[in-house]
Amino acid sequence: MSRALLCEHAGAPLRGVERAIPAPGPGQVLLAVEACAVCRTDLHVVDGDLPFPGRPFVPGHEIVGRVVATGAGVAHAPGSRLGVPWLGWTCGRCEWCLDGRENLCPEARFTGWQIDGGYAEHVLADARYCFALPEALDAVHAAPLLCAGLIGWRALKAAGPARELGLYGFGAAAHLIAQVARVEGRRVHAFVRPGDEAARRFALGLGAASAQGSDEPPPVPLDAAILFAPVGALVPAALRAVKPGGTVVAAGIHMSEIPAFPYAALWGERVLRSVANLTRRDALEFLALVPRLGLAIEVETLPLAAANEALARLRAGAVTGAAVLVP
Repeated sequence: MSRALLCEHAGAPLRGVERAIPAPGPGQVLLAVEACAVCRTDLHVVDGDLPFPGRPFVPGHEIVGRVVATGAGVAHAPGSRLGVPWLGWTCGRCEWCLDGRENLCPEARFTGWQIDGGYAEHVLADARYCFALPEALDAVHAAPLLCAGLIGWRALKAAGPARELGLYGFGAAAHLIAQVARVEGRRVHAFVRPGDEAARRFALGLGAASAQGSDEPPPVPLDAAILFAPVGALVPAALRAVKPGGTVVAAGIHMSEIPAFPYAALWGERVLRSVANLTRRDALEFLALVPRLGLAIEVETLPLAAANEALARLRAGAVTGAAVLVP
């Protein structure tokens, strides 16, 4: 038997259950979960910001595990370490898949939402959407890379070659991508919840050139800004903070309503764009870079049984870096 935490309906606490260990089908891999990071998207699925999938499901999509068994057609050796991200399956035949934009596939299925995820001792995954992870990085510190790192990387690419880069919301994704940006020679300006002195110090400790409340202007005009905080009111604030020709990237899968703002905030060929999900190419690019980046990955570990506590702390903004569940 294997333990898992079920979301039975939106807004309800997760419930622990014992289930039979599943057998992998063709193309699938069964993993013994070593660690699963807790993502803000997990909050969106359990709180009902995203549509309920129609059946109880196991959240979690930043999964590190060891191969226990494989289905037909899978070459991963038993005991090898794999990472499982948010994108869990795509159709492979729509215009977006055929154009290298599988993140936009209208039939895509996602780990920890339509596909049971990693708040469990065992997880089944499509082997085509799993990624080998370096043994040099322990499971707890590798787990946040599978979404905070990957979505952050895609958002950083979308921001373009910005020298002065603003990051709104300094949590799991921003604390990783701030370091990547610095390695690339960019100056990072962090924007945190007004009055959150701990987050401000955290950002400065990771080399941010400035750190201030999200209600404050940057010390210099920004070339681009990435919004990791799911707060719609930050969109016009970020547009006002970037130079003419600058880009604002909304990196979350959900955001509160964006208030009306004057056209002048967008005018000047400023660009407002979103980032949707990720592609397998993003994962291969970013994970290939990780060994050379020397990332300081800030984590707080909790036992699997404390998943509801971890979600509550993330909801309250009380997590520094990333929370990681360990079975």
